[in-house]
Amino acid sequence: MTIHALKSILFPTPKPKPSSLSTFSTSSPCNDQTPISTVVSVLTHQRSKSRWSNLRSLCPNGFNPKEFSQIVIHLKNNPHLVLRFFNWTKQKFLCNHDLHSYSTIIHILARGRLKGQALILIQEAIRVSGSDDELESRPLKVFESLVKTYKQCGSAPFVFDLLIKACLESKKIDSSIKIVRMLLSRSISPSYSTCNLLIRNVSQSYGAPEGYMIYREIFGLDCESREDNVRRIPSVRPKIETLNTLMVAFYRDGMVDKVKEIWDQIAELNCNPNGYSYSILMAAYCDEEKMNEAEALWEEMRAKNMDPDVMAYNTIISGFCRIGEIEKAEEFFREMTMSGIESTSTTHEHILSGYCKTGNVDSALLVYKDMRGKDFRPEASTMVALIRGLCDKSRVLEALDIVRSAERHFGFHPTRKSFESLITGLCSEGNMEEALRLQAEMVSKGFKPSSEIYTAFISGYRKQGNLEMADKLKNEMLQTQVSV
Repeated sequence: MTIHALKSILFPTPKPKPSSLSTFSTSSPCNDQTPISTVVSVLTHQRSKSRWSNLRSLCPNGFNPKEFSQIVIHLKNNPHLVLRFFNWTKQKFLCNHDLHSYSTIIHILARGRLKGQALILIQEAIRVSGSDDELESRPLKVFESLVKTYKQCGSAPFVFDLLIKACLESKKIDSSIKIVRMLLSRSISPSYSTCNLLIRNVSQSYGAPEGYMIYREIFGLDCESREDNVRRIPSVRPKIETLNTLMVAFYRDGMVDKVKEIWDQIAELNCNPNGYSYSILMAAYCDEEKMNEAEALWEEMRAKNMDPDVMAYNTIISGFCRIGEIEKAEEFFREMTMSGIESTSTTHEHILSGYCKTGNVDSALLVYKDMRGKDFRPEASTMVALIRGLCDKSRVLEALDIVRSAERHFGFHPTRKSFESLITGLCSEGNMEEALRLQAEMVSKGFKPSSEIYTAFISGYRKQGNLEMADKLKNEMLQTQVSV
């Protein structure tokens, strides 16, 4: 929709009034002596160093918000000067700016493509537009003010996109939805990027199903809106980025069936899936260990001459490692390397965990050393897998050395599961003294003894023939109500 169309729909031309801008600008004073036109002349024609001192002399009492707005409207083609004038009046306390003056300068900055500065002032306007008990209505007041001042400022439509973005950044999700609905009710659609941002934020805050409902409403995919029963014909249509956003939202919510449903809609909407689209659906299949379906998607992607990116490779490698098919994961890893795609820390973590899962601890250690050589910092879950793998092979002291080294070099903090694996391994080997030291360290870090810890010590003492200590720990476990 063009700017002209937007103006005619949203802001109908008012009837002429005697106190029009041209009349006001030549006759209304800012301090009962200096005309607006004189202030405008000083701002536009005098040098920066002298203009501010001259203005202070001309208007020692400053400006009211209406006067400020009329001045800057004359300067709307020089947004940088308008911004400097605004900041000067704030710094010198020469204008008690209200919602009207904020709206005026926001429009001027928006039409001048100074989006960052306009966004900052929108956020300020929201803060000053009401009392603390009107938090939810503040953005709507700003919207109404922007509507009223839109035409005389010759503004640009995306000023409302900036308002929606400001609401989303401040987590005012409901307000952003209301503003979008008010625009849609006038057959005005926010920009595509704004629509996508709204859908993403709604999905993250209220869940994927709610984000999906907003998606269908914005893009007119339902016959009627949920509130006003008005048929809407949006000026933007869904693109693959929006559908990817929905797929990610449903994937994160664990709704794999809905991920597949959105995938099916891609073709219905004449969109073409990209590599990211394939990666999302493959991730859903991998999580369900449906590797045949995931590999079929991979082949379909390659058949369309799409080169997999690092995310796609990491996804398929992770899937095969999860089901213990490490050889298949290695094939994709080699293909990834030969394709010139640099492996990431995530790639190595998947491979390392896969080796641990199949009991190939030596290969896992090689991957770990490679990660450290590349200054990658493994996630806690990867460290737990490596520690458990070593302990299962009765290489507990080696695992303990790795933990100590990780603590020194990249700030690793042993988890409960790490302590449990190490202590269980030490007790199994009869190294009760070291196990006790580690258990004391575990308690000092805030971890309470678990049934696994008690069971490990009881078993270890029984193997040593210390039945008295074993019985004592068993009674203590029962008294502290730690379940076996």
